[in-house]
Amino acid sequence: MKIGILGNGFVATRLSELFERAGHDVRVGGRRGHISLEQAAEHGEIVVIAVHYHAVRDVLSPLKHLIAGKIVVDATNPLNDDWSPLLLGQETSGGEEIAKLVPGSSVVKAFNTIFATAMTKDAQDRSGHKITAFVAGGEDRAVATVAELAESAGFAPVTLNSLTTARYLEAMAHLNINLAIAQGGGTDAVFIYHRA
Repeated sequence: MKIGILGNGFVATRLSELFERAGHDVRVGGRRGHISLEQAAEHGEIVVIAVHYHAVRDVLSPLKHLIAGKIVVDATNPLNDDWSPLLLGQETSGGEEIAKLVPGSSVVKAFNTIFATAMTKDAQDRSGHKITAFVAGGEDRAVATVAELAESAGFAPVTLNSLTTARYLEAMAHLNINLAIAQGGGTDAVFIYHRA
């Protein structure tokens, strides 16, 4: 698959390495040291948003025409500068707000519950279990495609058939961040969803 990643931080770098290892054609776009955001957006059949949530509106607004009709993966979490949750209300989520910004695209929430430190080949095997990558969206084709991407990158995808479930995934991420940062547990923790 042709993947365009918007952002050049830790998450973007780690995901790009996993995707490239899986044989995908990846371009990472950023404001410094990489190709432009426009070039990355144009390149990708799938476009991954890996910038800070507070920058999403500014990043996506000029790219709407380049990502219209494409699958857009929201890997962000609404956070304040101190890593505390940026509360958007009970009836929406960052994923749903992003979908409003790009109405011509198929938005899928994924990878937001995984710390960048766990996005490496060596970190993926957890006592014989793979890290769960939750994949949420309202369009079956888009969800299946992103689940396939996640599996190729070494994760165990669990699909959710509505973008509204991004609310739960963002809450899970907020919990994980609180345990890791506020309570000092560290960022090596992951979710393993095990069905008996």
